[in-house]
Amino acid sequence: MTPKNAVKRSIVFFLIPDFTMIAFATALDPLRSANRMLGYEAYSWRLASVDGKPVRASNGVEVAVNSSLEEERKKMTGQDRPSMVIVCTGLNADRYSNKTVFAWLREEYNRGVALGGLCTGAHVLAAAGLLANKRCAIHWENLPGFAEAFPKANVFADLFEIDSNIYTCAGGTAALDMMLKLIGEDFDDNLVNSVCEQMLTDRVRSPSDRQRLPLRARLGVQNSKVLTIIELMEANLSEPLSLVEIAESVGLSRRQIERLFRQEMGRSPARYYLEVRLDRARHLLIQSSMPVVEVAVACGFVSASHFSKCYRELYARSPQQERADRKQLLAA
Repeated sequence: MTPKNAVKRSIVFFLIPDFTMIAFATALDPLRSANRMLGYEAYSWRLASVDGKPVRASNGVEVAVNSSLEEERKKMTGQDRPSMVIVCTGLNADRYSNKTVFAWLREEYNRGVALGGLCTGAHVLAAAGLLANKRCAIHWENLPGFAEAFPKANVFADLFEIDSNIYTCAGGTAALDMMLKLIGEDFDDNLVNSVCEQMLTDRVRSPSDRQRLPLRARLGVQNSKVLTIIELMEANLSEPLSLVEIAESVGLSRRQIERLFRQEMGRSPARYYLEVRLDRARHLLIQSSMPVVEVAVACGFVSASHFSKCYRELYARSPQQERADRKQLLAA
């Protein structure tokens, strides 16, 4: 039996081809669990796609939907109007373009409907013009390309962000944290704790918790000075610091830094810094349509020719070949 004045929220999960299944599942299942704990349907949902046909996730599983975009547009002014629309994406979200979808999302938002983006969903919301001057989150792998494509969006490598009725998360299990936050806003911590226990998770992570493993765990490096230097390098890619500047920042001599990097990383600090910059360049080439020369500048190279030479030495192919291979893979 539904209590009087009970909270009721209806959600449309809009599926885009190659969406990430884990983010979708960990966003949906907390709602089911909350309903079970409450004893009534506080949360209802339906799945939608552009044409109303099943959508294939990035893991190859096809998911049937309940409605099409055309049907959703008809429901915007009726009793079936949702209180929230969540865009579910994954691979290749940066290449997604559908003006009708973008217009629908804008209209829903302007009518007071909350919007969400899972994994790389921020790409779609930003392309629809909804993230200018808004805080948002996106998967760490996609953050460099997103930041270059949408400089007006305030993007962070956080688990999730909520700003002006727009909810975005980094995907994976971060979708669970975002939805638990939503449930907590609608109800209280008691219900959130019950859902956590049901789903065998011990807590709701903070939005600002790390997406990636800490450097110490990710690189297997124990020396705190080396970790500090690597953090400085990763924070200064478009305008690389000199070894003298790094040495002054950490209170070591150049010779000490050289020796530490040889011991811990098996290469010089200059070589490691170059590899970090080239790694970011590779992400930009794969995830964005930025001209190669702009990618070079964004990663701290003074010329496209020097960038191409360094890139080829590390990856055994030119930046142009990297992008061409990516296009060929997408077209296959």
